[in-house]
Amino acid sequence: MTFDELKEKALSLPYAPGVYIMRDKTDKVIYVGKAKKLKNRVSQYFQDTASHTPKTKMMVSKIDHFDTIVAASEFEALVLECSLIKRYMPKYNILLKDDKGYPYLRLNMKDIYPTMTIVSKIADDGAEYFGPYGTRGVTHGLMEAILLTMKLPRCSKQFPRDVGKDRPCLNYHMNQCEGWCQENRSTIDYRLRMEQVRQLLKGNYKSVAEGIRTEMLAAAENLDFEVAAALRDRLSAVESLGQKQLVTAGSLADTDVVGYSETEAKACFAVLHFSGGNLLDKDYEVFPKPEDRQEAVSSLMKQYYLSRGLAPKIVLLPFELEDSELFSQLMEQQYGRRSKIRIPQKGDNMRLVELANKNAFEEAQRLTQKDERINATLVTLGKMLSIPTPSRMESYDISNISGTDIVASMVVFQDGKPKKSEYKRFKIQDLPGQDDYASMHQVLFRRLTHYKAGDKGFRNAPDLLLIDGGVNHANVAVGVLKELGLSFPVFGMVKDDRHRTRALVTPEGQEIRIDNNQAIFSLIGNIQEETHRFAITYHRQLRSKRLRYSELDGIPGVGPKRKQELLKKYGSLTAIAQASLPELERMLPKGSLPAFSGKRRIKSIIQERIGRKAYASYYGKSPGHSTENTAWNVDQTHGGPGQGGAVQHYPPGYSRCQCAGPFRRHRSAWH
Repeated sequence: MTFDELKEKALSLPYAPGVYIMRDKTDKVIYVGKAKKLKNRVSQYFQDTASHTPKTKMMVSKIDHFDTIVAASEFEALVLECSLIKRYMPKYNILLKDDKGYPYLRLNMKDIYPTMTIVSKIADDGAEYFGPYGTRGVTHGLMEAILLTMKLPRCSKQFPRDVGKDRPCLNYHMNQCEGWCQENRSTIDYRLRMEQVRQLLKGNYKSVAEGIRTEMLAAAENLDFEVAAALRDRLSAVESLGQKQLVTAGSLADTDVVGYSETEAKACFAVLHFSGGNLLDKDYEVFPKPEDRQEAVSSLMKQYYLSRGLAPKIVLLPFELEDSELFSQLMEQQYGRRSKIRIPQKGDNMRLVELANKNAFEEAQRLTQKDERINATLVTLGKMLSIPTPSRMESYDISNISGTDIVASMVVFQDGKPKKSEYKRFKIQDLPGQDDYASMHQVLFRRLTHYKAGDKGFRNAPDLLLIDGGVNHANVAVGVLKELGLSFPVFGMVKDDRHRTRALVTPEGQEIRIDNNQAIFSLIGNIQEETHRFAITYHRQLRSKRLRYSELDGIPGVGPKRKQELLKKYGSLTAIAQASLPELERMLPKGSLPAFSGKRRIKSIIQERIGRKAYASYYGKSPGHSTENTAWNVDQTHGGPGQGGAVQHYPPGYSRCQCAGPFRRHRSAWH
């Protein structure tokens, strides 16, 4: 739709409450808003555009069409707006980056060995949930304190799997655990101990302390003084834990104090959580300075409390919000508890709001200064390289071991910060061996071909290409750009003896020192390290997967369970290959026996795979070939005559190479 058509449609809207949904030319939702009167609110976007902020102007320029939903009341419009924002996560709405919610402690007493874990949401799985608590750090500290008090396992061992498999860990020797991984410990005692944990989480400190005191006195009467001393220490720890009141059985906060502050470029929304007069925790969100602070705070409050799973008793605000009453109704509908909204003007509550505002200002100023430093670094980098200030930088690296599992990484830094959502990893294909230049050519060609095609995830053009390597690697990138008719600045990252990037090199071979500028040296170093980390992580994943691979994998009809049954019965792949077909038919139902090349069954497949693998590592006849018709090849390059070694023979189609194993058929399934 044209701008005039959008304006005409907006003027035809009713004077009724509802929500409006702005979409771009790809039909993607870019903004969701609510209005008391749809006509008045939506028409504002297409009338006096000169008064709009740069952000609003940008949004309006992207609008291709919009939809509206008329609601029965303003409250229904509010609920619908919250639902649509959560569903679409529009680009131009102010959004919370962190919506993980408050953590809970999950205790499952149905297991043989009950466990306590930290979770983000309550599930209907029969376990008990306690909380919510503060941050995950606070919750983890609470769990550690309880486990330490009760001398329960805090290690990574899994019960009952690891019982009796290994020696007790250091926690046992430090008297922080009673060694529940030993075979002489009773599961009944463990469950009784976890029942005490359950009572502690409910806040029943006195009953737990009385039970331990009774046990202590009984042990003392029986002259078992070592046990009595241990129980005495545990009693003291429980009483101390109860005094600290680390556990809150009900809601996290009695009062939440909302703060808001702005700098020239940033704004911050902060929430301080108070309970019993004590400050428990702080949350904050920093975002670009909005056009309307009331609209920004209102939007963030709805997202914040709907994603956190609780409603505070009282919420103190720094200024009046238009829909504060609707917010209270929303809390009541969501959690069955109406939050009281107050805007204090004096007294202690006013000082709490001022404290929240101060915290918001400090966070906004800190990030503003950080962004300014990053922007200044990028400007300096652009001048140093004689290019425009780079906003989007892409870095590439190759990772392999002796030519196996060759992978490449593409890391994106946007405005000096890693943008992990646009990281890419590539598996290098159809290369006979290790060739870093060919690998780099392939990954760049694939990435830039996707860019030219406008494929999803590759549509953004880089302002700067950084290649992990020297001038030759940079020239590979230049060659790819010429092939595709593209032009982007390209520089190689030259490392020093400590594997740190000391300079950037042009395709012409000119080195540009960066180690004399600490800010740029740190930025490029972070990019290089992140690129290497991402590449080597993917390489290790592939290598680990390959090492776990079995010759039984990929045979139709043989899944993980059937594979396990075969290996359990026969012990090895060779024994399976030597088994008779009737034996295999007894192990595998006839209907599940796979076909191979029409008539050959699982025995044929396994025998072929095992045979190829065995004969590839043995200088004998090739599987499937008789001694009469086998054409033997002579390796003249590795230990052959003229090299001072004996002549080595190998089956047809195989050759020596740098790949794993003495022989390999390239581009074959048999590695």
